[in-house]
Amino acid sequence: MANPLLTQRLHTDLRTIADLCDRWKITELALFGSVLRDDFHSDSDIDLLVTFAPAHGWSLLDLVDLQDEFEQLFQRPIDIVQRKNLRNPYRRQEILATQQSLYVQN
Repeated sequence: MANPLLTQRLHTDLRTIADLCDRWKITELALFGSVLRDDFHSDSDIDLLVTFAPAHGWSLLDLVDLQDEFEQLFQRPIDIVQRKNLRNPYRRQEILATQQSLYVQN
């Protein structure tokens, strides 16, 4: 994420994002939606596309905690979409075509 505008919008650095992803067994984290467009405003949320490690074992309550951590980190509301749950072909195509990766596990 070399884009300085995104860095400003996210209010954090890549190392902090990577640490959170490692702790939560996230193998890939990407942005999509208005955070990547000119219609992003102070009241906009941030849409995250998440891929977890195969044996992550997180419950629904754990995912709420993850959302809270991202909201604290980015200082705004967060929507989390798991890549494996993108079943609508039109939505999937739009998200995957426009997403921008923030973190990919080495």
